[in-house]
Amino acid sequence: MVFSNLEIKSETSIKSIPKPFSAARSKVALKKWEASLDGILFKKWEVSPAGIKVHIAAAKISKSVRDYANMEGVVTSLSLPLGSRLGLGEMVRLHGEDYILVFCPDLNSEFEQLHSLKVNDRISIKSHSISKASKYAYPIVLGDYVERSKKVLYKRVPRKGGC
Repeated sequence: MVFSNLEIKSETSIKSIPKPFSAARSKVALKKWEASLDGILFKKWEVSPAGIKVHIAAAKISKSVRDYANMEGVVTSLSLPLGSRLGLGEMVRLHGEDYILVFCPDLNSEFEQLHSLKVNDRISIKSHSISKASKYAYPIVLGDYVERSKKVLYKRVPRKGGC
């Protein structure tokens, strides 16, 4: 007869939680991406007239986004630019510039009030995030909070467990 290890483990295994990237690891990942074809194309776009225009527009609202402050805007279109795959969103004008305003895709029931918006409606927006993509001629603002005439139309509910 052959016996193998009959030891019974009674402790439960704990799933390892991935650690956030260290600064050095982030730098390495960034350098690797910048050397890739996507990174090279993005860098070329950044210095093009279209890229510079998007960066200037993003800079105009960056302080408001950082401070999660109200930004007064006007709805300019109820649809996103042709060919975009950003989900539900619309075009808005803030501080004289056009932006793509998108909403978190996982709360469909919360979007009903947004469908009442019309072109030229004045709205107040709060956001924690602004991004840029070479595919779009406008900065992309994630709508965390939208109100019209002091009535809340949308408020993003943070996911349970963070992020």
